[in-house]
Order: sequence, then structure tokens, then C-alpha cells
Amino acid sequence: MDKFVVTGGTALKGEIPTNGSKNSALPALAAALLTEETVTLGRIPRVRDIRTMQRLLVDIGAQVDIDGTTVRLTTPQIASPEAPYELVKTMRASSLVLGPLVARCGRARVSLPGGCAIGARPINLHIFGLEQLGARINQAYGYIEAVAPDGLRGATVNFDRITVTGTEDLMMAAVLAKGETVLRNAAREPEVSDLADLLTKMGARIEGAGTSEIRIQGVDRLHGAEHTIIPDRIEAGTFLIAGAITGGDLTVTDCAPGHLEALVSKLQQAGAEVTQPSATAMRVRVLGKLRSVDMTTEEYPGFATDLQAQYMALMTQAEGIAIVVETIFENRFMHAQELARMGANIRLEGRQAIVA
Repeated sequence: MDKFVVTGGTALKGEIPTNGSKNSALPALAAALLTEETVTLGRIPRVRDIRTMQRLLVDIGAQVDIDGTTVRLTTPQIASPEAPYELVKTMRASSLVLGPLVARCGRARVSLPGGCAIGARPINLHIFGLEQLGARINQAYGYIEAVAPDGLRGATVNFDRITVTGTEDLMMAAVLAKGETVLRNAAREPEVSDLADLLTKMGARIEGAGTSEIRIQGVDRLHGAEHTIIPDRIEAGTFLIAGAITGGDLTVTDCAPGHLEALVSKLQQAGAEVTQPSATAMRVRVLGKLRSVDMTTEEYPGFATDLQAQYMALMTQAEGIAIVVETIFENRFMHAQELARMGANIRLEGRQAIVA
């Protein structure tokens, strides 16, 4: 797909379903490496990062069977505990196989995928945590090599800052470690809780997922399980904003309203009517002119950084001035210049954008 041609001026109306969460599916796929038995995952979205992760798992030794949005993975043995650069150069989530590989076979060699357009996503917190669990780490020539020939051991890991993939990676490593592991200042995102639910179904002993302190009691082995991935809250939120920005009447189905409270609050403050017709659906309508509302991105349960660009576009159509502050990634205002090319009045001042 070289380009999209969009003809605007039409209000979005009707219903649209939500796919499974990509950011939940990626660690779930990696978690299948922790057992030799079959792990069946439902509601896997069909996106490029998922295909890349599946190819990586096949290289590592997994047998992957895809039936629509259901994926069955069986890894009887680890053939090659390595994630090469050629395969993961476009996928930031490649680091998620680091913890499972070290936990299961005592070693891993994972390529760093390189720079990220929206800002730095350092892997140092993953490395720090694995070292706390007893792994020896060597970083050279763009690869991270982790070795724990005698297995990992439980420890208390205090993250300097909140990291979603770091929390997930360490949680997967700790489920097969000897003794108790405590993750403090852990990420509270729904995707972390979803991974914990899968690992628990596989036989892991995890408490506190969804809070800032997670406790994991290591077990000797995990077994197969079946699990359905949670709805993609970023996709659902994007649809809600699309309904609002076009002055439409849109119902987003198959979603998790509880994961969208920060966005819904801002939409309602801006003058949109947001209702919940069922436990898994949200309806957005705009009957009048939108009002400008300031917003600051934060870790969950705050306003998601992945919805910041969509929200800024919404504010270009609102009355008044809105200040949008980005606290997660330092380069996540690149879309502002493209909106300005379309006539938006946006002024950037460091990590804040003033939208008039």
C-alpha cells in the first residue's frame, strides 16, 4: 500500500468491531516459548509485527499453526535461542523473547532492533532486571547475550521508571526462576494483566498484575493453555475519536470500556456524548461544536501516548486553545507538521503543542 486516498466531509455512522490487541498479542506469542506444550491464542490481529514475531518463533523452534485469528504454538525444544537483526530490525518487541529464552534454556542472543522514530526505547531496564535474577549479560555488536546456566533465581527488581515491555519480559523470566520475584514500579497496563492471565493459565503463580507491585513465585515448569487476547484499546480509542471528529454517530463494539476511561473523560469534556450500550460497546455522538480541552499523556491509567496524535487532530476542530503535553516519548510530535500542512494552527514548544 503506497498511499491512502481519503475523501472527507462525511460523518461516520454505524458500528465497527475492535480487533485483538497487538501490544497484548506480541508478549503472549513470546510466552509460548516457556513450555513444550501447545499454547492456543485467540483473537490475534493480522498485522506486520505479528507476522514478524511468528517467523521469529519458527526460527527459534516453534511450530506455528494459523487458523484465521487463532494461532497454535508448540515448541518441543529451542532450536536456536537467537533473534537475528535481519528478522527483527523493524520490530521493537523483539526484546520480549529475551526473558522466556533465558528462563527456559539458560541463554539467549537477541539483536537490538535499532532506533525508533518516536524516541528512545532503551532496553537497559530489561538488562538490569535479568541481572538481578542472576543472568550474565554481554552487549556487543548490536546484540545482547544473556546466560544463566544454573537457571534464574528470584529477586526484588525496582524499576527506575515504568516500562511495559520490561515488566512483561521480567515477568516471563521470573515464572521459571527459583523462589520469589518482586517487580516494583511495574507497569499497570491492561496488556500486562492479560499476559499475567495467560501465564497463570499455563501454571504460573502471579499476584498483583495491574498494580505497581507484582509478585511471582517461580515454578518448575509450565504447561499448555488456551487464551483469548483482550481488545485493542488504541484501536477502539481511535475509532471513538474518528466518530467525534467527523460529527458522527459511531458505536465501537467488541471493546473493553474500562480500558478507555481517560479518553472518554476528555471526549466528554470536549462536548462529545459517550455512552455504553452494552458491556463491550461504546457509542460516541457529537451534537454541537467541540470545545478545546488540555491533555497530558501518562502511563496507564492515564491518557495513552498512542492516542495523542489522534487527540491532537480532534483538537484542531474544537473551539478555543488546547495544550497537549507529551511525557512518554520525546519525538512524538512529528505528525504536528503534517497537520499544519493541512491548515492546522499548531505551535510546538518542547514537549507541548499549542493547538488553536
